[in-house]
Amino acid sequence: MEKTNSGCIKIAIVGPESSGKTTLCNQLANYFNGAIVPEFARQYLSNLNRPYTLQDVLFIANEQLDFEQKIEQQGNKIIFCDTNLITIKIWLKVKYNYFNAQLEHNMLQNFYHAHFLTAPDLPWENDTLREHPNFRDELFKMHEEILTQHKISFSRISGIGEKRISKAIEEVRKVI
Repeated sequence: MEKTNSGCIKIAIVGPESSGKTTLCNQLANYFNGAIVPEFARQYLSNLNRPYTLQDVLFIANEQLDFEQKIEQQGNKIIFCDTNLITIKIWLKVKYNYFNAQLEHNMLQNFYHAHFLTAPDLPWENDTLREHPNFRDELFKMHEEILTQHKISFSRISGIGEKRISKAIEEVRKVI
């Protein structure tokens, strides 16, 4: 099994808003005694006292990558990333119709042992940071297209409750 430079196994959980990424990260980290790379955007935007801008999203992308690298270097055997640059690339496209070559480069250079794409088959949970309750299927397809276009293997994670976590646990076991 190939490992990252730090020797840990790194799994990215990506997908549209309110598709269970954070819950799945928490469940998998608990089950496998792993670490979580939290979604930096949630922390950053919760403390922002103004509407966010394109520059904020680019800052978030850099900080998300830094979060990953810091947690990766802490000696954890396995880490679960609650989003990654794929989701931020889509955010830039949808919100600003903007492409960033450096973000694309970083996205393609950042190694993961697996990507789990969470289906939007869970009920929408409203919160002040979510913007697209009626666009989740399209966002899911955009994630799928990027993963496929760049020949990044991924597992679709769907279902409710025990079915969903069981599928994800099975997929992690294939990696470790």
